[in-house]
Amino acid sequence: MIKLKSIKGKSIKRPGRGISAGGGKTAGRGTKGQKSRAGHNIPNRFEGGQTVLSMRLPKLPGFKSKGKKAIVITLDDISRNFKDGEVVSKEKLIEKKMINKLDVAKVLNTGKLTVKVTLDPTVKASKSVESLFTDSHVMEEKSEKSSRATTRDPEKSEVSSHSVSPVSSRASVSEPRDLKIETSPDVNAPKGTPQVKKITKTTKE
Repeated sequence: MIKLKSIKGKSIKRPGRGISAGGGKTAGRGTKGQKSRAGHNIPNRFEGGQTVLSMRLPKLPGFKSKGKKAIVITLDDISRNFKDGEVVSKEKLIEKKMINKLDVAKVLNTGKLTVKVTLDPTVKASKSVESLFTDSHVMEEKSEKSSRATTRDPEKSEVSSHSVSPVSSRASVSEPRDLKIETSPDVNAPKGTPQVKKITKTTKE
């Protein structure tokens, strides 16, 4: 026979069920007030209506950027860890344990570059640093972009080559040669009025 032990449960308090229940009448909330009402919600910063402490304290200017800062890699680091003919890329920097996977690398112009290496566009660098690397991939990308821009719209280049100068366009819209325009000032007209133009057609003899 299996004997079942009696489970003694903890007596649950039932507030608001009369005075004899132990938590009757006010049910542990006290007498009246905002905190005794249903649905009350007073924030911890509330100080009874006076200016909150977070607003009374002085604030420092500026802010802290949440963006991840790039890890600086000097030219000395590259010449120490890389050999001739290698490519300085993010993958290589991770392999050599110079940066982590989620890091952003940036090469600064500090120190001396004693190795002939190429720079990959995945690594940030300034123009002065790019000029130090031999056959930089960044320079190749720039030349590719310029070639794409010229080959993208060949029609525009043709239009620009056959474009008419503004002087010639004005000449084409000039007045006809068989018309003669004479201007004669009106004596009775007030000052500032434009002169009267008289157009006559010339006959060829």
